[in-house]
Amino acid sequence: MAGHSKWKNIQRRKNAQDAKRGKIFMKLAKEIYVAAKQGGGDPDANPGLRLAIDKAKAANMPNDNIDRAIKKATGAHGSENYEEITYEGYGPGAVAIMVKCLTDNKNRTATNVRTAFNKNGGNLGESGCVSYMFDRKGYIVISRENLSIDEDDMLLEVIESGAEDMEATEEAFEIYTAPESFNGVMETLEKRGYTFATAEITMVPQTYSQVEEETAEKMYKLIDVLEDDDDVQEVYHNMEE
Repeated sequence: MAGHSKWKNIQRRKNAQDAKRGKIFMKLAKEIYVAAKQGGGDPDANPGLRLAIDKAKAANMPNDNIDRAIKKATGAHGSENYEEITYEGYGPGAVAIMVKCLTDNKNRTATNVRTAFNKNGGNLGESGCVSYMFDRKGYIVISRENLSIDEDDMLLEVIESGAEDMEATEEAFEIYTAPESFNGVMETLEKRGYTFATAEITMVPQTYSQVEEETAEKMYKLIDVLEDDDDVQEVYHNMEE
């Protein structure tokens, strides 16, 4: 993981998504709804819901939207039934791609994802065809703005909190954890006064694929098409950016 800044990629994507804020809020609301439906509406007792709420707040989603999604899931009319499905395949330049979806219509979603791959230089594969190239990890970012701690001291705090690894860039400390340690690491760092620029369970590539600029542009187009689909929650890939 060292030597590759996932945070820079997230920042680039966030900037590109500003024009799609309404669509992003809708996807975040769906994620909150599912988490609350599965584990209840109390984020203190439901780590999945807490994570979804933190993610929504990081995207500046209004509290009213968050509360409405929770109430909808825990009320008498929470009748939606979403299923989580992950599609796998290859993009331009044989870049490995995983597409995480939440859908109430598997046939619709499968058709849309397959069409996006086919029309943008990719190939949708079978389940498991690229997932072995990724590791599921907790990922926490702490901005270095207004922090005076140096890298060595921060690394010591991070390891003491139970995290696995840390990468320091000019902008931030990027922290990786085992999925089962994620909540504990978050709580420990919060108690020490740190705030998070982002915190999520994600898929981290084991290795990265270098492609030429023209191929990268085709990949970005495929990612944009996939992310524009209402059922697509996350797109993971191993392209070096």
